[in-house]
Amino acid sequence: MSIGCIRESERLFLEDDSTIIVDQSGKGNFTNIQSAIDHIPINNAAWIRIQISPGKYREKITIPYNKPYIFLEGAGIKSTSVEWSDHDKTDTSSTFTCIPDNILVKGITFKNTYNKPFGIDQTQVTQALAARIYGDKSAFYDCAFIGLQDTLWDVRGRHYFKNCYIEGGIDFIFGSGQSIYEKCQIHVSMGAYAKEHPTGFITAHGRNSSTDPSAFVFKRCSITGTDTKAYLGRAWGGYSRVIYADSILSDIIVPEGWDAWHYVQKEENIEYFEVGCIGAGADTSKRVPWEKKVNNPADLIRF
Repeated sequence: MSIGCIRESERLFLEDDSTIIVDQSGKGNFTNIQSAIDHIPINNAAWIRIQISPGKYREKITIPYNKPYIFLEGAGIKSTSVEWSDHDKTDTSSTFTCIPDNILVKGITFKNTYNKPFGIDQTQVTQALAARIYGDKSAFYDCAFIGLQDTLWDVRGRHYFKNCYIEGGIDFIFGSGQSIYEKCQIHVSMGAYAKEHPTGFITAHGRNSSTDPSAFVFKRCSITGTDTKAYLGRAWGGYSRVIYADSILSDIIVPEGWDAWHYVQKEENIEYFEVGCIGAGADTSKRVPWEKKVNNPADLIRF
């Protein structure tokens, strides 16, 4: 799966000095992120940087379909965060929604606080998205996505995530994206809900056709957790495809590894792979019998 054009897009942007500054103290062009996005012309064809100063930005933000070539740059995941509390509907609850092609994001935490902090009034886990990514050729560097159920909706298109932190408990990386997650920390946590939900699910990939090129590829990632066990993924689509390559799997991974979900007895179409992984959770001797085997690692180049 090739998305090398993202890095080229980033290089081209760096040659452009168009920058909008967001600063809550009033020292920039805008005090909130959405106002900066709204200021960018429709059908913008040149890269524009929105530089976001340190702060906790309490807002829902959306980059609409007709505003590509935006670079959102925060001051780092410990300094710049976008937080909101919404739930129930996957198409409306997301703290951050990104629809257009050619978007670059760096150094920002996106968080849905509905299920966090734990133990306030909620008695059950519900869908509460931190981010929803639609557009093709979008990249995220050094970002964090924090939620509980459905944290990151990788809807469709080619996406690249590098050095990111992604946290959740149930289907918290889901969708039909054709995406690479490289050197990311994938952290499973159910918090106060661990007693009711002792087992979580990292991915729910929605591929529904043998001709669909989409897949979730986790390359040199670390899979960690604190309070629950977890499956590497379950099939949201009948042709779901997920690959873990050269990653570190901790002991939170259940021995069987994968769940067919709605496609029990139709597992022959599901493509789940593990290649070159290490760690206490990387023992594949008790994996589901329908996990795909890789005879030649070079075969994975197609992803």
